Amino acid sequence: MNGVYDDERLAGVYESGNEMPDDALSAWTRLIGSFASRTAPAIVEVGSGTGMFCSAMARWLDASTVLGVEPSTPMLTQARRRNPHPAVHYVTGTAEALPTRDGLFDLALLSRVVHHLPDRPRAARELARVLRPGGVAVVRTTFRDALDALVYDYWPRLRDLDERRFPSRDQVVRDFTGAGFTVHTVTSFAQPVTPSLGAYHARMTARPQSKFTRLTPAEFAHGLRCLAADARNEPPNRPAPATERYDVAVFTAPRAAPDAPTASGAPRRT
Repeated sequence: MNGVYDDERLAGVYESGNEMPDDALSAWTRLIGSFASRTAPAIVEVGSGTGMFCSAMARWLDASTVLGVEPSTPMLTQARRRNPHPAVHYVTGTAEALPTRDGLFDLALLSRVVHHLPDRPRAARELARVLRPGGVAVVRTTFRDALDALVYDYWPRLRDLDERRFPSRDQVVRDFTGAGFTVHTVTSFAQPVTPSLGAYHARMTARPQSKFTRLTPAEFAHGLRCLAADARNEPPNRPAPATERYDVAVFTAPRAAPDAPTASGAPRRT
């Protein structure tokens, strides 16, 4: 799940290139928290990146604790610098071997990370292990069945690449139900990420997402020019917010502990 995310340049621009307005981040956070079965939930975020959602969940969900698990050292450095909070702890780890004991968490979040996992069934079993019986795993992603992001309008080859690397809805459901989870709900949710196309262009200039590493410099420059042209034609008195939609799959953890052994064969300690 690390790979390009060990790139210090990407880690440095990732937050500014993927942040949301406070209203949008709050709406996302409250949606995620609405699936928790108790107030002041204990939360683990797998692939927590620079910690944007970790700190948001600590603030707006009054989480009792938030554990951010991230394999990338540069991302963890940015998270501790940009998104500290007394209730948040950032640790090195992977989805397939979470560094925590069994049954500690009410809610697990995987935001824009499930397509990076080399072994989704094993990761799902790990989530079943660390969640309390009846806890929930929230997967925020884009299923291969519905690739409709604004970024594809300017870099269409990214859609072709994502069709090969993003899982389908059925694949994710199969991986989680195979680990003992049941499907709570599958929905989608959209929120503005920038107030205008011009602001979206400014964000994209830094190539803030790992997918841009798959483009040639010429491809990236061409898409950026097209985006700049559209931004210039945007009515200055009526800018349209740039919106991103994500699929949200929510799974309920099994009531009994899974039979599969952990990666180490024994419970891990925080």
